[in-house]
Amino acid sequence: MEKKVPMRTCIACRALKPKKELIRIVKSEEGVFLDRTGRKNGRGAYICDDEKCIAKLKKGKLLNRAFSMPIDDATYDRIAEDFFGEQK
Repeated sequence: MEKKVPMRTCIACRALKPKKELIRIVKSEEGVFLDRTGRKNGRGAYICDDEKCIAKLKKGKLLNRAFSMPIDDATYDRIAEDFFGEQK
């Protein structure tokens, strides 16, 4: 019997993809940050591993809706920095 592949939706482009292909963004007591392992505690939202989706994330302030709370621009900038820093 085949194992079921967990699917998640990107909050930027709304594409449904296997969980392993997406990056998890976590809201926990420590704040909001990228979680490449997908295992950290906290509320998670998923985004494609793509520059366009990262740009849409900030432009549309998509984490505000995903986490039902205001997220400041500095947090969006830090997430983008982490994303682009890990890509090189």
